[in-house]
Amino acid sequence: MHLIIQGANVETADLKQLAKLAGANNIEQISPNVFRLGAASPHPEIEALCAQTQLDYAFVPATQTLDQIGLVVMDMDSTLITIECIDEIADMMNLKPQVAEITEAAMRGELDFAQSLTKRVALLAGLDAGALQRVYDERLRLSPGADTLIKALQQRGIKTLLVSGGFTFFTDRMKTRLKLDYSASNVLEIVDGKLTGRVLGKIVDAQGKADWLKQVRDELGLQKAQVIGIGDGANDLKMLGEAGISVAYHAKPIVRTQTRYAINYGGLDAILNLFA
Repeated sequence: MHLIIQGANVETADLKQLAKLAGANNIEQISPNVFRLGAASPHPEIEALCAQTQLDYAFVPATQTLDQIGLVVMDMDSTLITIECIDEIADMMNLKPQVAEITEAAMRGELDFAQSLTKRVALLAGLDAGALQRVYDERLRLSPGADTLIKALQQRGIKTLLVSGGFTFFTDRMKTRLKLDYSASNVLEIVDGKLTGRVLGKIVDAQGKADWLKQVRDELGLQKAQVIGIGDGANDLKMLGEAGISVAYHAKPIVRTQTRYAINYGGLDAILNLFA
């Protein structure tokens, strides 16, 4: 196994200490802030040291490369983008604190997602649909490294699926903007230019995300091992479980404990370094 260490500021002393803890036989610099420690083994103190120094770490097979991957599936809110869209929509009605509280509870796995979404969307009844465009224009930002990650995947012919418990208004635009291959999410009902407070059709919840991954994976003729899943909340866990390689991105604790890798400090492009 290799131990990949990356961060905004990797001190030599910390790197040497990590190599000692892991029993690594060499330290190789991949890029200015990314290092590969060869023939490394897990040690209980590595996690604490990396948390203290705000470094991301991962034990990866020496043979792991992106050439083995055919599909990358990612969540949208707080993963591909920096915001929770429904919270920002609610802010247009001065309801952000109430909606954000429900969102957080659902992300931590304390509430059933479908019920929490129905409850949150109901609070938006009567809002002018133009608020959705305002959120997109004024508040939606890509997570750091998102462009770099997606372009690298596309250069290698790896397909991309954006699957979200959010809304098609945003996923459709992100799909077009980033030239993603697939997207799936929920449809907000709009009548006479206003949100009704209802979602149309079957809600894309945790199981829905997993089902979309399996559908696209099967359509492409891929094996589970050829799929990377990226997410941050409890609603992503079933989807991540269907991916051969699961990545928690700036995620809730419940997600970090159930995924193979975690990026806690770097951008989405840090995922590429796990396959260098």
